[in-house]
Amino acid sequence: MRYVALIYGAEDGTEFREVADVGAVHAGHMAFGQEAGAAGVLGGGEALQDTGTATTIRDVDGSDVITDGPFAETKEQLGGFYFLDVDNLDDALKWAAKIPHPGACIEVRPVIDFSGS
Repeated sequence: MRYVALIYGAEDGTEFREVADVGAVHAGHMAFGQEAGAAGVLGGGEALQDTGTATTIRDVDGSDVITDGPFAETKEQLGGFYFLDVDNLDDALKWAAKIPHPGACIEVRPVIDFSGS
């Protein structure tokens, strides 16, 4: 099964204020990528630019309305993601727990498989 691990945190970096070495967090992501890749469970992943670069397209009464900024203003923003290809949710959670996330949270969700429909 495929899962996505969505990494949410404060966009202003407040979760890193308690971390002594931000470079170590980045190195941790590199190490996670290498470990998950070597195990054959990593299907890709990316860090996202801040929400100031976002553009939202919304259907309003059948017409697209394009606005600058994210879909919703929230305390935590989506900062990046990894795709995990594992046997089950327990395995996805074990791998997601290895993703560096000081002060942030990781949401794990299954990807819908449309290949059989």
